[in-house]
Amino acid sequence: MTKSNIYDLGGRRVVIAGGGGQIGQAIALRMQEHGAAVEVWDLTFPGPCSGTARRVDVTDAAAVGAAMDAAVAAMGGVDALVYAVGATGPTKLTQQYTADEWKRLIDINLNGAFNCIQSALECFDAEAPSHIVTIASIAGKEGNPRMAAYSAAKAGLIALTKSVGRELAHTRTRTHAIAPALIDTNLLKQMKPEIVAQNMAKIPMGRAGTPGEVAELAAWLISPGCTFTTGAVHDLSGGRATY
Repeated sequence: MTKSNIYDLGGRRVVIAGGGGQIGQAIALRMQEHGAAVEVWDLTFPGPCSGTARRVDVTDAAAVGAAMDAAVAAMGGVDALVYAVGATGPTKLTQQYTADEWKRLIDINLNGAFNCIQSALECFDAEAPSHIVTIASIAGKEGNPRMAAYSAAKAGLIALTKSVGRELAHTRTRTHAIAPALIDTNLLKQMKPEIVAQNMAKIPMGRAGTPGEVAELAAWLISPGCTFTTGAVHDLSGGRATY
């Protein structure tokens, strides 16, 4: 069996918010390889996109609603949402954050997810399987020093994902959060080298993860083979996570 047909996602129609980023693009590519139809959302698209690209500001609830309606019209429906939008922001002490810096990171990492999840739930077919996958972070479980806003937002994203999963456990909608440690993307360049080194030292495998490894887990989570887990946080930390 080749890697590209491990999971049969034929017929799945997936919206990937944050699809212009490296993790979002890896997820889009992997899901297409498994047979899904994909639409990717972002504000900018630095490189070629896998799937149809749509410019969407996820912090604008009205814009998200309009984009979801357009995705439903374009693909004939939406069966899965992946929220891969993320920004780490500045690495500084909590008392050094400005109110605008704090609000921006909460808006991008948490409020945008709420907007997208709410819109997705409104369009999911209650008679068919549907999935929500959020890309959280181990920072949301542990609370990284000098990253209070990012950590708080990702903790909120984990709690949001868990809450929705429990609310809808009796339905055919499943929700999952992926909590990576360091992933080898451009986001690392937003962090001070000493912060990267400190976090790398906590990973027993001794390396950062790859966008492809995130994508492979996301593909399984929306596959027909993932049926008895919801409202869960899936570790992707090279052994760093202790719970």
